Amino acid sequence: MSDKFEMVAKTFQGLENVLADELKALGAEEVEVGRRVVAFKGDKATMYRANFCCRTALRILKPIYKFYASTVDELYDEVKKFEWNKVLSVKKTFSIDSTVYSEDFRHSKFVTYRVKDAIADYFNEKYEERPSIRLSNPDVMIDVHISGKEVTVSLDSSGESLHKRGYRVAQTEAPINEVLAAGIIKLSGWDGKSNFYDPMCGSGTFLIEAALIAANINPGVYRNSFAFERWDDFDVELFESIYNDDSNECDFEYKIYGSDISPKAVNIAKSNIKSARVGKYIDIEVKPIQEIEEVTEGGGIFITNPPYGERISVENMESLYDTIGVKLKNVFKGFNAWVISEKNELFDKIGLKPSLKYPILNGALECELRQYVIFDGTYSNFRKEGRSVKNADFKGVEKGKFLKSRFEPTIGIETEEIQGEEERRPVARKMSRRDGEDRPKGRFEGKERRFERGSRSIYKKDENKKSGERFGGEREKSFGRRGFERKEESGKSRRNERRPMAAPKNALEERYQKSYHERRREDAVKKSAQLSNIDGKEHSEAFTNKIVRFREPSISKENERPILRGRRNSWKNKDIEE
Repeated sequence: MSDKFEMVAKTFQGLENVLADELKALGAEEVEVGRRVVAFKGDKATMYRANFCCRTALRILKPIYKFYASTVDELYDEVKKFEWNKVLSVKKTFSIDSTVYSEDFRHSKFVTYRVKDAIADYFNEKYEERPSIRLSNPDVMIDVHISGKEVTVSLDSSGESLHKRGYRVAQTEAPINEVLAAGIIKLSGWDGKSNFYDPMCGSGTFLIEAALIAANINPGVYRNSFAFERWDDFDVELFESIYNDDSNECDFEYKIYGSDISPKAVNIAKSNIKSARVGKYIDIEVKPIQEIEEVTEGGGIFITNPPYGERISVENMESLYDTIGVKLKNVFKGFNAWVISEKNELFDKIGLKPSLKYPILNGALECELRQYVIFDGTYSNFRKEGRSVKNADFKGVEKGKFLKSRFEPTIGIETEEIQGEEERRPVARKMSRRDGEDRPKGRFEGKERRFERGSRSIYKKDENKKSGERFGGEREKSFGRRGFERKEESGKSRRNERRPMAAPKNALEERYQKSYHERRREDAVKKSAQLSNIDGKEHSEAFTNKIVRFREPSISKENERPILRGRRNSWKNKDIEE
């Protein structure tokens, strides 16, 4: 129990410092922040608490084996050397998830297959039987991460991503991720000691996560299970003591307010709020932001995720953002406002100067989180009161770390959470007037300008040369028959010539050497021929038996842990005010 080991917590880019603070509060040691990950050390209790209590973690991994490999054969040999009987048995099931960023390993699926082969061969050679693969709800989840030649094999202690809290029973289109919502609330510095507003609440994610933070309810209390519960060394008593400890929960003296223009969205939010059992903290109604004329006095926090035209769009997006700015300035005086969006032109329509701009990822979208400090009166009077719009306590990653590469490739984040890499955007440079020269012309008017790279000039117009000579002479100007013949001859050997295929060795290779459409036609003919031999009632039964397959549950009802455990079982028979 007292043995301490290394662990890695995954999160979204921009939330690393928030997660590091959470881990330190749980007693984690040697906490080190990386890109989208936080490494730390702790014992079994720390691992259980990290899964159960952390609001901004996506997964908690336990590294068990590290080595270097540059080929798939080396990968296979090294994986096979590990003593897999310590974490697996022939009676258990397992799955493998691979994340690869390497020039030597180009395909994560192939890495998964080779690791699976190594584990299976290890058990076959030692016990003459092997554990089975199960993609859904396996006993042991193995995570393989390759960066360059460095390979890290870990056990996934979480199972399903930790953003799947368990309270969401319905959702609107493109809801914000629960981990991201909790992270934004944590970044804002809100601690439950003021009112909370979200005038475009959607399915209520911000409202519920705010209620959990305000009442200090652990987000893992709603989950059905964690992967570590199926490990051989699972300590039931230790985890149940962590699960049933509600000594840190507290009452929330203020209120959380939510609204949305859509009655359907409000009904969905109410269902999720009821499922999370936090209805007594939240007031929600159908009301567009245009109709909000007054709020409770005393200020508070304003956090919202308005549509920005990617997955959800409104008829007049610019008018919506203009309304947000008007309501912030005239209605939400004394509030600390935070808005997440993607496009600068939409932010500009708000018409207020942000005190903070922070790049953050919302799924695969590169977004920005902006803070607006709303005050009554003039800025000079605001300063005379000793107040400032600067956020000195902001817990985000330092700005300098985003300047070199604003977003890097994802390391181990699930595809539903984030995909792809950023496209590099050119940075516009301001031109200065030097030595009394006239201001340079516009971007498309100044071809006579000199753009020097070393001693060579590019786009420098030379009046002594003819236009044809500047581009390789008269040969390039042959656009007649000879010119096209020359272009066809030069392209035959490289682009138009197809490499000959080797003779197929079996029926499978012969099938996949054909084009996709040809294979589809053959499959349709074959299926039609099979069904033509069956008619009447026999056809109907055979077709039904072939197409409809009933899958048995992966876990029997006797062994399945109830969704509401321990102290949460009282929710079943207790009426909660909503």
